Amino acid sequence: MVIALVVLVVLLLVVIATQYRAYRARSSSLELIHHKLKDIIEGGTSEKLLVFTDDRALIPVLVEINHLLEHNQQRAANFLKMEQSMRKMISNISHDLKTPLTVVLGYIETINLDPDMDAAKQKVLLSKVHAKANEVLQLIRQFFDLARLESGDEPMPLSRIHMNDICEKNILAFYDTLTVKGFEVAIEIPDKPMYAWGNEEALDRTLNNLIANAIQHGGEAMVVGLTLRGDDEFVYVDVWDRGKGIHELHQDRVFERMYTLEDSRNKSYQGSGLGLTITKRLIEAQGGTIRIHSKPYEKTVFTVRLKRIAFGA
Repeated sequence: MVIALVVLVVLLLVVIATQYRAYRARSSSLELIHHKLKDIIEGGTSEKLLVFTDDRALIPVLVEINHLLEHNQQRAANFLKMEQSMRKMISNISHDLKTPLTVVLGYIETINLDPDMDAAKQKVLLSKVHAKANEVLQLIRQFFDLARLESGDEPMPLSRIHMNDICEKNILAFYDTLTVKGFEVAIEIPDKPMYAWGNEEALDRTLNNLIANAIQHGGEAMVVGLTLRGDDEFVYVDVWDRGKGIHELHQDRVFERMYTLEDSRNKSYQGSGLGLTITKRLIEAQGGTIRIHSKPYEKTVFTVRLKRIAFGA
């Protein structure tokens, strides 16, 4: 009986010692975790929490803490990127508004300083003032359009769209301009009707933007094309040209707000860096995507993809 009690006491002491050791090890690990977390948060670094432990209860906690750190670090990086983008955008907006307004003030000052200016010359200057004022107004409208699209406050109504008609209407709107300038126009629109889920007004604006962009930047090769195609799930519209194109390093950024690198097509489009950004937002608001593939002086293609609706559906 005494032996049994001794064995029991020894076992209890072993259990207590083991638990105490585990408690001390866990306390040490938690203290280490606390200090490392504090250093990471205060330092604002992108480090992960590296703590080696055999404690099976702590391992999943450490994994989730690292997931949380990664998530917060990504959010911080995105915020910093957005802040830098906004600063650049504000700087570009100021420049883009200041330039035409300075020209307007110059024309008005010329008119005011010459009261004896003949009517014909005054009419020419006033015409230039009017054109520049319209340029400023168009730029302001683009800023508001982009802000409205990105806020998501106004949902875009979607319906069944006859893509053949939309594509034909928009390319034909430019046909006279293209032929007068001597462009070759390649149009591939199938006879079989294709329907997609979209918004007609937004699609008109999208295709108008892309075709105008292709004319402006594909002028060297004097070729512009539009192709409508599809598969079982999607409808695709390709608007292409054979101009100077966009370097591969810049292709992922041409849809960014106010992206104005020298090789970016956004730089000169309608005098701002918003044309392709608005185009992308319009497509995304319809549940679609837009991408670019470019080989300079060979072929530059902007491809719009929308959800297809079966014929007769």
